[in-house]
Amino acid sequence: MRGSDPDAALYWFARMLDGGEDPLYVARRLVRFASEDIGMADPQAVQQTLAAWDVYERLGSPEGELAIAQAVVYLATAPKSIAVYRGFNAAHRAARRTGSLMPPAHILNAPTRLMKDLGYGKDYQYDPDTADGFSGADYFPGGMDRETYYQPTQNGYEIEIAERLRHWAASRARRQHE
Repeated sequence: MRGSDPDAALYWFARMLDGGEDPLYVARRLVRFASEDIGMADPQAVQQTLAAWDVYERLGSPEGELAIAQAVVYLATAPKSIAVYRGFNAAHRAARRTGSLMPPAHILNAPTRLMKDLGYGKDYQYDPDTADGFSGADYFPGGMDRETYYQPTQNGYEIEIAERLRHWAASRARRQHE
């Protein structure tokens, strides 16, 4: 599947079944593959694999194997990206490095007077209420510089995501200079 070869992927799936592999194990691995190797290049990949898993659980063998085969072909022909995988790993390293920093006060709820006095919720902007649906607020902890973890590829749906992120970065920069 990694090599975008549906024929080879179907062959190896068939070999696994003929060798006695549990189809549910294959279905579980397909979900992982959809998240790790395809990610946001085709966000429907996870849904396709979960649907195949569900069909197999409902129908069993041999009928349910066709649903898994369909998922195999879907994943083999989907655009590939490990940008989410890399981004999550980078964010995980940063979380370990920075420890237990507090969220910025402006995004915290202020249900008590003390919390309001401490600045919780002060100047909070609800993104959907802004003209373009984007406030440009900083959601990183105080004292931590903004970092980029998710770097979309130019594959599949990530092309559109990359454009959206560029637009938001430009909007954020403009708002910071206002």
